[in-house]
Amino acid sequence: MRVAIQLTADAGPWDELVGYVVEAEAMGVEVCWVAEAWGTDAATPIGYLAARTSTVLLGSGIFQVGARSAALTAMTALTLQRITNGRFLLGLGVSGPQVMEGLHGVSFAKPLSRLKDTVAVLRKAEAGERIEHDGSTLTLPLPGGEGKALRLSQPIPETPIPLYVASLSPKMLSYTGEVANGWIGTSFVPEGAESAYWKHLRAGAEKAGRKLADLDLCQGAEVAFGDDLEAMTTERKMGLAFSLGGMGSGNTNFYNSAYARAGYEDVAAESQRRWLAGDRAGAAEVIPDEMVLATTLIGPEEHVRERLQCWSESGITTVRLYPAGDTLSDRLDTLGRAIDLVRAVS
Repeated sequence: MRVAIQLTADAGPWDELVGYVVEAEAMGVEVCWVAEAWGTDAATPIGYLAARTSTVLLGSGIFQVGARSAALTAMTALTLQRITNGRFLLGLGVSGPQVMEGLHGVSFAKPLSRLKDTVAVLRKAEAGERIEHDGSTLTLPLPGGEGKALRLSQPIPETPIPLYVASLSPKMLSYTGEVANGWIGTSFVPEGAESAYWKHLRAGAEKAGRKLADLDLCQGAEVAFGDDLEAMTTERKMGLAFSLGGMGSGNTNFYNSAYARAGYEDVAAESQRRWLAGDRAGAAEVIPDEMVLATTLIGPEEHVRERLQCWSESGITTVRLYPAGDTLSDRLDTLGRAIDLVRAVS
């Protein structure tokens, strides 16, 4: 398995975050994904990190489709591919209605169609073609106006930019398997991966004449070392409850649905019910220790090693680590120990 990290650019002093990425590169980390949710954007940090690193791949994890026009997404991707000297990975995702409609004022209707339209525009742009498109969410040029089809003035890249899609729902997973170079996953339980993810990704890959093994399957989790498993699981239940109840609305929560498909349907439903009713403590209380341990890489070193072995055997090809620690030094120490374990099981 490759080792990746994820950077949230508003999660601490910027100089410290840059130092973390630089040190991680020196330790052998191969990919750094830069997050974009409702804080910082992903493109700006990647541009800065391109000048401070030399080997690590830098990915948008993820650009939110709908927050940018399709053409601007293509322009930004091509720009970052140039200034990283070919080290850029384009991660796209549709986000959810709370962010799209609440923050960006963009309808969340037809998210898969919007993603397909964006990818179509991207492929025309990087091929140096005039961008004409007639899709279900986008028509270029805009009909009835004065616009005309334009070709981006940027140089054509020698190879297409690697495309990764962050997907959770079955239809989105199938599309990922059909068109993407890789999958950016979350809410992952290796024991439930076949029903939650693999069968949908595989169906899409086979539709395009490919195999599941043709995709880079990138999955992430917190990693922390310690012997007190009871304390470690208890303090992480609130974060998991937030994913089940707060990362979406009562009608649309892709994380909740993914955990349900992985075998935790009853827990996911009850935790969400309590969260939406305002009972945050109760939402965390119903989550069993076993579910926390199934979805993280925490505990004694041997236990973390065993879980990484499960990830590898399930098909994960890139492990995205979120190392715990109160200080930069602590996080780097945790990361170093985790890297050694990944190498031991790969």
